[in-house]
Amino acid sequence: MIKVNKKLVVSSSPHIRSIESIQSIMGDVLIALLPAVIMAVFLFGYRALLTIIIAMGSAMLAEAIWLKKKDIFSDGSAAVTGLLLALTLPPAPPWWLVVVGSVAAIIIGKQVFGGIGYNIFNPALVGRAIIVVSWGSHMAGNIWSPPQLFNFSADVSAVTTATVLALPQEALAHSLGQLFIGNMAGCLGETSALALLLGGLWLYFKGHIDIRIPVCYLGMVFTLGVLFGGGTYHSPLFTGLFHLFSGGVMLGAIYMATDMVTTPVTPRGKVIFGIGCGLITMMIRFWGSLPEGVTFAILIMNAVTPIIDNYTTPQPFGRMSNSA
Repeated sequence: MIKVNKKLVVSSSPHIRSIESIQSIMGDVLIALLPAVIMAVFLFGYRALLTIIIAMGSAMLAEAIWLKKKDIFSDGSAAVTGLLLALTLPPAPPWWLVVVGSVAAIIIGKQVFGGIGYNIFNPALVGRAIIVVSWGSHMAGNIWSPPQLFNFSADVSAVTTATVLALPQEALAHSLGQLFIGNMAGCLGETSALALLLGGLWLYFKGHIDIRIPVCYLGMVFTLGVLFGGGTYHSPLFTGLFHLFSGGVMLGAIYMATDMVTTPVTPRGKVIFGIGCGLITMMIRFWGSLPEGVTFAILIMNAVTPIIDNYTTPQPFGRMSNSA
């Protein structure tokens, strides 16, 4: 007589199972962000590393306390949120600003909605938006530390400047090659398009991101930069590339606009979402009071994601339309 050890599991649909877990996916995201982290530390030194450690530690601790768990890493989502937030911050922000942003990202951006899988906004961007609105002087103006390659001794906050998006002369002082590699003042994860693209390729080949959103997002930014960029580099084509490589477009398009929870699920919806993010980003850059628009562009599109899904969901086979 054969003894059957497996029990019948009764559950609601869907019944398709995957060997991937939330922890494994978050691990892949952390691996994908590693090139950007290495580049940030290489460019800005120990203060960049300290900012990243504080952000990740605060985010993981806040979630552990909220959920009353002893495992501070848990599924890894809090670590990813903290790291993404850190990459949107200046190299040398006040430590308390990093803590406030990380805690706000976890509690306000994630846990009040019910935790992972239920949040409607990207948590890291919620944390950054709160910082920008509440303490704008620490996030805008001449507060950006210029790169000091692999500097672990000097105070990187001693000399500051504006970002390339804030002042036209700063943009003209940097070549497109410098923007692509990351040798310029800016947020930790916004300076090196090369590092972000390498991580994005890893996520794409692992099947964690849909290429429609980043391609449509970046395509819209490039197109509007060419058409309405004003010829920053005395060439519409180069100006379009400038808008691609500067600011948080690459970081937002590859790692935040592709969030599985807060973005549309349909193919057409993803295209609309990406185009909308690019359009709002460039509208804020051209006509808004802020030099950068990625944060609020993605948050706005997060808010309309349910509407996009509602109007792009395919009609079930065999069901008659309401007009029939």
